[in-house]
Amino acid sequence: MLHGDISSSNDTVGVAVVNYKMPRLHTKAEVLDNARKIADMLVGMKAGLPGMDLVIFPEYSTQGIMYDSKEMYETASAVPGEETAIFAEACRKAKVWGVFSLTGERHEEHPHKAPYNTLILMNDKGEIVQKYRKIMPWVPIEGWYPGNCTYVSDGPKGMKVSLIICDDGNFPEIWRDCAMKGAELIVRCQGYMYPAKEQQILISKAMAWANNVYVAVANAAGFDGVYSYFGHSAIIGFDGRTLGECGEEDYGIQYAQLSKHLIRDARRNGQSQNHLYKLVHRGYTGMINSGESPRGVAACPYDFYKNWIADPEGTRDMVEAMTRSTPGTAECPIDGIPNDAGPSNY
Repeated sequence: MLHGDISSSNDTVGVAVVNYKMPRLHTKAEVLDNARKIADMLVGMKAGLPGMDLVIFPEYSTQGIMYDSKEMYETASAVPGEETAIFAEACRKAKVWGVFSLTGERHEEHPHKAPYNTLILMNDKGEIVQKYRKIMPWVPIEGWYPGNCTYVSDGPKGMKVSLIICDDGNFPEIWRDCAMKGAELIVRCQGYMYPAKEQQILISKAMAWANNVYVAVANAAGFDGVYSYFGHSAIIGFDGRTLGECGEEDYGIQYAQLSKHLIRDARRNGQSQNHLYKLVHRGYTGMINSGESPRGVAACPYDFYKNWIADPEGTRDMVEAMTRSTPGTAECPIDGIPNDAGPSNY
C-alpha cells in the first residue's frame, strides 16, 4: 500500500478518487454536457497521474439529484446509452478504467416503475465490466427501485473489485458479502451530506479493517441548493488505515497504489486479524486443545441471519415490533410516506 507518488507497477493498481462537485441539472442536454466534463477530467487526470489505472467518481456525479420527479424520469439513462458512450471514449483515450454513477438508470418497465441508482465499472477498452444497482436506497428521501445483489469482477491488473453505493455502506452485511465473494477492493461511491460526516468516515475505515479489504470512497462536495456535501473522498488500506483523504474541496483528488501481492499475502498468512478466515473457523485453538477438529466451527451462530433466510416476513415482523410498523413517522411526517399516528413506544 503506497501513497504519495504518481506511479504504479505490475503489482500495484493506481487508484484515484474524486471529490466531484455535486451538479444541479434539469435536462438531458445538461446531463450530457456534464458527462463530457467528467470525461475531460478523467483524461486530464491521467496526464498528471501516469500510473492511474482506475478513477472513481461519486454517486450522482453524472446527473446530480433530480429533485423534480418529472425531470428524474426524463433524464434516466439507458445502459449502455449516450452517457456511457461518452465515458467509454474517455477510458479508451486515456487507457484507464473508470467507475461512473448513473442516477438513475431506466427500469425495465420504464416509465411505469422508478429508475435504479446504478454504478458501472468500465475497462480501458470502454466495455462495461460490472453494473451494480443500489441495494439499500437512502429511504425515505431516495425513490430509487432497489437492486438485489452484489458482484465481483476482475478489475485493472486482475484486482477483484466490487461496487457499492452510499447508504449500502451503513450495513455491514454488504461489505461482508462482497469480501466473501473475493473482492479485494470495495468501491463505495456516495453523495453523502452533512450532518453524517464523522459516521461515514468511520464506517468505511472500520469495514476495511473488519473485512481485510481495500476501500476506495468517492464522495460529492459542494452545495446543490438543498444539501451540503462534505467530500472526504479517501483510499483506505485493508488494515483500516487511511492512505489518502481529501478535505471538503470541490474536485479534490486522492491517489494511491494498492498492492495485489500484499493483500493476497495478508489473507493467506495473517492469523490473529484474519477476520475472513476466522469467521468460519471459530475457536480452532480451543478445539485443537480439546482433541477436536483443527478447523474450528463453520456453522453460523447468529440467530438473526438464520431466521432472516428461513422466514423473511416473520423476521420483518420481529424487527417492526421493536421499531415501528410503518415506513414513516407521525412525529416527522414526509409527504407521500405512510405513517402510523398511534401511541408512541416510550
